[in-house]
Amino acid sequence: MDVCGQYFSREVLDWIKGELLVEPALSRRVLSRRICAWLNWRSPSGRYQEMSCRKALLILHRRGLIVLPSSTVAYTFQQCRERTEMALPELMEVSGSLETLGEVEIVLVSSRYSVHSRLWNALMEKYHYLGRGPLCGAQLRYLVRSARYGWLGGLSFSGATWRLQARDQWIGWGEAARQVHLQEVVCNSRFLILPTVQVPNLASQVLSRTLHRLPADWERRYGQAPVLVETFVDPQRFSGRSYQAANWTYVGQTAARSDPHRNGKILEGCKDIYLYPLRRDFREVLGRVPEYRLGCRPGVTSPADWVEEEFGRVVFYDDRLSRRLYQLARDFYAQPGVLIPQVCKGSEAKMKGAYRFFKNDRVDMATVLRSHVEATVERIKQHRVVLAVQDTTHLNYTAHPPEVGVGPINTTQDGAVGLLLHDTMALTVEGTPLGLLDIQCWARDAEERRKRNERKGLPIEEKESMKWLRSYHAVLEVAVVCPKTQLVSVGDREADLHELFAEAAKRPDGPKLLVRSEKSRNRQVEEVRLWERMSGMPVAGYQEMYCPRSGGRAARTAKLSVRLATVTLQPPQGKRLPEVTVWAVYAKEEECAEAVKEPIEWMLLTTVETTTFEEGCERLGWYARRWGIEVYHRIIKSGCRIEDRQLGSADRLEACLAIDLVVAWRIYWLTQQGRETPNLPCDVFLSETEWKVLQAYIHREVAPAEKPPLLREAVRMIAKLGGFLGRKGDGEPGTTTMWRGLQHLAALTEWYLLAQSLAPARAGP
Repeated sequence: MDVCGQYFSREVLDWIKGELLVEPALSRRVLSRRICAWLNWRSPSGRYQEMSCRKALLILHRRGLIVLPSSTVAYTFQQCRERTEMALPELMEVSGSLETLGEVEIVLVSSRYSVHSRLWNALMEKYHYLGRGPLCGAQLRYLVRSARYGWLGGLSFSGATWRLQARDQWIGWGEAARQVHLQEVVCNSRFLILPTVQVPNLASQVLSRTLHRLPADWERRYGQAPVLVETFVDPQRFSGRSYQAANWTYVGQTAARSDPHRNGKILEGCKDIYLYPLRRDFREVLGRVPEYRLGCRPGVTSPADWVEEEFGRVVFYDDRLSRRLYQLARDFYAQPGVLIPQVCKGSEAKMKGAYRFFKNDRVDMATVLRSHVEATVERIKQHRVVLAVQDTTHLNYTAHPPEVGVGPINTTQDGAVGLLLHDTMALTVEGTPLGLLDIQCWARDAEERRKRNERKGLPIEEKESMKWLRSYHAVLEVAVVCPKTQLVSVGDREADLHELFAEAAKRPDGPKLLVRSEKSRNRQVEEVRLWERMSGMPVAGYQEMYCPRSGGRAARTAKLSVRLATVTLQPPQGKRLPEVTVWAVYAKEEECAEAVKEPIEWMLLTTVETTTFEEGCERLGWYARRWGIEVYHRIIKSGCRIEDRQLGSADRLEACLAIDLVVAWRIYWLTQQGRETPNLPCDVFLSETEWKVLQAYIHREVAPAEKPPLLREAVRMIAKLGGFLGRKGDGEPGTTTMWRGLQHLAALTEWYLLAQSLAPARAGP
C-alpha cells in the first residue's frame, strides 16, 4: 500500500514488526531513521524523509497494521514560544511613494534559532490575522526591510495544499500527476505589510521580487526548485489587488471549512485561490507522469487471499478505495451473478459505498485490471509456451440501457445497444487460463455505422480491426518481461489481417502469431490462391481430434487430413505493405457422417516454424485451445451476469466489469485446476471454514474432518451443489455448475458462521 508517497509491502511491514519485537522500547525517531535507510527514502536534497516516515508509521499504527510503542516524550510548543518571544523594535509610520523608502531589501530567515526568526514570529503573531503558524512541511520565511525606515513586513512559503479542486483543474492534474509533482508547488502561506506602512505598490513589488529569488532559495535548501506558487485570500478581509497587480491568476475558491486549524484559528467562508507559475512550461512539467511499464510495481508478498494477490498492486492513492475493491471482489466471487443490492445483503451503507466506488473518477477499468495483468505475468513466467487468445464479444444492455456511453451492437433493424469487449486471455497449452493480458471496451458511434462503404479506404488505425494489433502490442509488452516464455497470439478468422502479420514480421524475436484464415478473403500466395495451393499439397498425415458437444451438435471424434507448406502472403491490392512468409497448416475432415452439417476445415497461418507433421498437429492443438475464451465469455455473461448490471453510465459499467472479469477468470481457473492438479489439498484455494462446511453438507457428517480433501474432490463437491450429478459418464464438472455451486457454498458458509455466533446465546438455562 502507498502511505505518504512510499510503498509499504508486506515484507516491509513484517520487517518493522520484527524490529519492534526485538527492541520493544525502540523510539519512533530511531525507527523512522532505520526505515528511511533501509528503503533509501530521501528528499531531493538527499536527506532522510524522517517526518514523512513518522507520519506513515502513525497511519499504519492507526490502521492496526503495526503496533508502535507509546511515546515517552510529550512535546509542547508553549515552552519554545516563551523562549523565542522578543520585544518588537519601535516601528515608524511610513507613507508616500516607493522612492521614499530607499533601498528595499528582502531578507531570508536562515535559521529558526536566529534573531530574524524571532522577529518574524513576533511580527506575524501581533499583526497577521492567522498568527505565525505552525507552517506545513518545507518552508522559507522572509523579512522586508527599508534602508531608511527599518522593518516593513514579512512573508513565508510552505508546503502546498494536498488536494485543491480549482487548482488541480486549472493545471490539468490527474491523481497520478498530483502525487508525483505536488512537492513542486509551494504555498505563499503568510504575507504581511505592517499597518504602519502606507506605501502604494509596495506589496506587489515585494511579491514580484520575492518570487524572482524563491526558486533558487528553495532549491538551495531543499534540492528542488518549485514550479508553481499558490496562495489564499480571505475576500471578507482583503480584495486581492496586490496579487492581481503582481500578475497572479485567480482560479476559483476553496470549499468552506468550519473546523479549526491546528493553531486554533477558526475560518468561516471560502477563500479566493491565486496561482503564479514560475516557469512558462509549468503545465508540461507538472503534467508529466512516469510511464507505466509491466513489472515496475512490486508484488504482494504473503497476500491474505486470492483477492489481494490479484488486486494488491492497484494504485488508487486512497487506501479506502483499495479496501472497498477487495470487499466487492470477495462478495462478487462468493455470489457470482447476484446483483449489487443482493451482494450487499440488505445493507444500505454497503450498497451506497459500492455505487460511490463505481462512480469515483479514480476507478476505471484500466486501473483496476492493471494489477491482475501484473499477477498474470508472474504466472506466465512459470511456463515455456503460453497462448494469448484474443476475441471479441458483445455486451447487450438493451433491456436496461445506461443514460450515456453505449452504442449499437447489431443491425439497424435489431436496435440493440451495448458495448463491445475485446479481451486477450493467457492460456497454457493444456488449456488452463492464467489471466487477462489486455482488455479493450468501447461503444460504436451510431453515425459512423452509416458510413460502411467509406471504411474500405481508411487506414487500419481508424478501423475497429485495430483491436487485433493493440492486443498484439500488449502481448509484446508482456514478452519483454517474460524472455524465457514463448508467447503465441491466437486469433480466429476475423484476425486474418495482413497488417497483423506485417507487424509481427517486424519483431522476429517477439510474440508469434497463429491465425485461422478466412476463405472469403481470397488470399494470394505466389500468384495462386492460398486454398488452391494448400489443397494441392500432399497429406502429411492424419490426426484425430475430439469435438465436444455444442448446442444441438453431438460430441464426436473427427479424423483430419493435415497438409503443411511454407507460403509467402501477398498484401492486398492498394496497400503498401511488405510480403510476409509464414507456415500454413491445412486440416480438413474429409470423411464424416451425414448428420455433421459443418465438417472441420481449418487453414491456420502461423509465424511459428512448422515443418513436420508432429509440429502441425501441435499447432492444431494450440488453435483448439482458442475455445477456452468462448467458455470464458459464457461465464462472464451467464455466470457473472454482467449484462444485468444497472449503473447509469458506461464508465461505471466498465469499472464494475473489471471486477467481474477477474471473478469469471477465477471461476474458470479453479475449474481447470481441479482437472490439472487434482491431488493438491483444497485448502490452497478454500478457507478452512469453507471446506469443512462443504464436506459436512455433502457427506452429512456432523464431526468435521481433520484433513482437507483433495482439490478434485472439493471441485466435484462444489459442482454437486450446482447440479453436477457425478455419474460415471459425466466426466469432470464444467464452469456452469461451478459458479452455481460457489453461490450455494457462500450461503452455507454464512449460515454456519451465523449459527456459531448465535450458539452461546441459545446455551442458556
